[in-house]
Amino acid sequence: MSPTISIVIPVYNRSHYLGYAIESVLGQTRRDFELIIWDDGSTDNSVDIARHYAKQDERVRVVAADHQGTTLSLKAALSITTGTYIGWVDSDDLLAATALEETALALDANLQVGLVYTNYVVIDENNNVIGPGQRCRIPYSPEQLLLNFMIFHFRLMRRCVYEQVDGIDPKSGLIQDYDLCLRLSEVTEIQQLKRPLYYYRNHSGNISHQKRIELIYNSQEAIARALQRRGLADRYEIKVEIIGHYYLQPKNGA
Repeated sequence: MSPTISIVIPVYNRSHYLGYAIESVLGQTRRDFELIIWDDGSTDNSVDIARHYAKQDERVRVVAADHQGTTLSLKAALSITTGTYIGWVDSDDLLAATALEETALALDANLQVGLVYTNYVVIDENNNVIGPGQRCRIPYSPEQLLLNFMIFHFRLMRRCVYEQVDGIDPKSGLIQDYDLCLRLSEVTEIQQLKRPLYYYRNHSGNISHQKRIELIYNSQEAIARALQRRGLADRYEIKVEIIGHYYLQPKNGA
């Protein structure tokens, strides 16, 4: 019998944090899940760590793949999941113990909701809490999502709506999650759980630090595609300041 929930952890050279991430999933109060750990060709001992947990818990499956980048790895990992609800945890982050229970209950309670996301807190390299996530303060709407990615962490979604929008776009670059959420917002209702059920780790190895400019321009491209899908491209074009502030500018004559 397939589990209700499938969680994916894509990993690439995160041996220092991976064990914490895995244990936070295995320690969930909701137990009917599978955990897919997809290693993207790590050169450290991330695979050994993942296999250690797989030997201890039959819900854990490990795939050791060739290196292809986060976006393709995440898409491939999600393609082999079997749960009705799916989500992922970054290999350097943590889930609160009740995250799966609370998000799945929200989906169970309202069939019109296709994705549930939670508030989050920021932690440092040593698991110390720095403070609440700033994006939690931004109210959700499909329109506001065009300018602010408030659907940050943690997200649990229905497989059927994920498949409805064709899942992760392999051409979405570093913002595969933002691009996916934009497309999901166009076909389903999205609900925020205003509880901090995810721990986002801020450290020097974050992609947001290392590839900030690429992230900004990938986001601009995703917003432009969303404007086209929503029939707004004739009226607005997306502009971005290099600090990562986005705004819609009316086109001439619109």
